[in-house]
Amino acid sequence: MSNPPVPSHEPDPEEPHGEPDLEQMLQSFLSNPDNPQLQQALSAMGIDKLDPATMGMLTAQVKAMFSGGSSDPFDPAMATNIARQTVSAAGDATVGEVARRQVEEATSVAELWLDPVTDFAATSTVARAWSRAEWVEQTMPVWQRLVEPVAAGVSNAIVQAMRSQLGEAGGTVPGLPPGMDPSAMLGQMEPMLTRMSSSMFSAQAGQAIGALAGDLLTANEVGLPLVPGQAIALLPANIAAFAEGLEVEESEVRIYLAVREAARVRLFAEVPWLASQLVEAVQAYARDISFDMAGIEEAMQQIDPSDPEAMQEALGSRLFSPEPSAAQQAALTRLETYLALVEGWVDVVTEQATRPHLPHAAALVESVRRRRASGGPAERLFSQLVGLELRPRRLRDAANLWAALEASGGVAARDAAWAHPDVAPTAADLDDPLGFVERSRSHGEGDDMDAALEAMLREGGTGGPAAGPAGEDR
Repeated sequence: MSNPPVPSHEPDPEEPHGEPDLEQMLQSFLSNPDNPQLQQALSAMGIDKLDPATMGMLTAQVKAMFSGGSSDPFDPAMATNIARQTVSAAGDATVGEVARRQVEEATSVAELWLDPVTDFAATSTVARAWSRAEWVEQTMPVWQRLVEPVAAGVSNAIVQAMRSQLGEAGGTVPGLPPGMDPSAMLGQMEPMLTRMSSSMFSAQAGQAIGALAGDLLTANEVGLPLVPGQAIALLPANIAAFAEGLEVEESEVRIYLAVREAARVRLFAEVPWLASQLVEAVQAYARDISFDMAGIEEAMQQIDPSDPEAMQEALGSRLFSPEPSAAQQAALTRLETYLALVEGWVDVVTEQATRPHLPHAAALVESVRRRRASGGPAERLFSQLVGLELRPRRLRDAANLWAALEASGGVAARDAAWAHPDVAPTAADLDDPLGFVERSRSHGEGDDMDAALEAMLREGGTGGPAAGPAGEDR
C-alpha cells in the first residue's frame, strides 16, 4: 500500500491573490519563538516537530472549523434543546391523565362563562395541558420570529468588531507571517464568527425561554400570540405551584386562569390583525437595535474563540446601547399600547365572567396584578434577548377605557373597537378614555362608524404598524 501524499507547502497558483494561506499562518504562529508557553504545550503533546503530515492535519481541522456549520444567525434546534435541558434540570414531570382532564373541564367551564360577556365566539380548539418542555416546543417557532432580527444584528456587530480590530492592527498581529494583511483573514474567519455568534445567542435564548417555561401559567400569558392555531393551553405544574402561595383552592385558581387564557385566545382568533401587529412591533423594535460597539470590541479582545460560553458571558452585558433610537421608541410605544389593550380587555372580560361564580375572584384578580407588576422571567427574557422591557405600563388605563366603552354602548360597542386597527384605541386615547368613548358614540350614530369602516376595508387598508395604536393622533 502506498503512503498518502504529503501536503505541499508551495502556494497554490490557482488560489486567488490576497486570500490568507492558513497553512502558512499556522506554521508561523505555531513556530513563533516569542511564545514559549505555546512551544511547551506543543512539546507536551508530542507535536513540537511540525512535520508536513501533522501540519496538513491541523490545517484541515482549522479549515473545517472556519467553513463548517450553518450560517443562520439563530439556531432554533439548539435553543430548543437548551430550553428543554433548562426545564429538565428544574424538574418537569409528564402531564398525567388526571391533570389533562382537569384542564379540559376548567376550559369548558371558562367558555360557558365567557359566552354572555363577549361577542367573540369560542374557538373549536381542544384544551391542552402541557408540560414545560411541551410549551417550549410549541412556542419556539414564534420565538424564532421574534428574536431572529436581534440574532442577525449580534452576528453583524461581532464581525464588524473583529474587522475593526484587524484593521487597526495593520501587520502587527502576533503569529501572522510577515507581510500578511490581517484583514485578509476575515474572509475565512467570518463563518466561524457567525457560528460562534449563533451558538452564543441561541444558547442564551434557550436558557431564557426555559426559565420562562418554568414560570408561565398559561400558554399566552405574556400577552403575545405564542401558540399557533388558537390553542388554549395551561401548564398544570406551574399552576399548582402558583396556587400554593394563595389561600384559594387549586381548582378555583385553575378555572380563573382558564378564563383568562380562553379570553385571550378568543381575542386573537376574532381579531386577525392583532397577532401580526404584536409580533411585527417586537420585530420592528429588534430590527433597529443599536449595539454597544465599544463594549463588544473590548469583549472580543478577551474572548477565547474556542469557548462559546466565555463569549456569551463576555458579551452578555455589553450588546445593546442604553438609549433606544427614535424608531425603537415609536415601536415600543406601539407595542406597549397593544399589550395594555389586550391585557386590559382580558381583565375586564375575565372579571365579568368570574365574579358571579368564583368566591375568591377579587383575590385572584389582585394576585395576577401583583404577579404582573413584579415582572418575572418574561420581562427578563425580553430584556436579555431584545433589550426590551416588556410590560404593559398602561394596563389600568386600557381597562378603564374598555369598561367605559361597555358602560356607554354595551358589550357590542366594547368589542367592536377591535374591528380594525384604524378604529382601535391609540396611546393618546388611553390619556382620554372618555373622549374616545364620546367620539365612538358620535361616530356610531346613523351607522357612520360602520360606513367608515366599510370604506376603509374597500380601499384595502391594512392597518400596518404605522396605522395601529402607536400613540399617533388619528
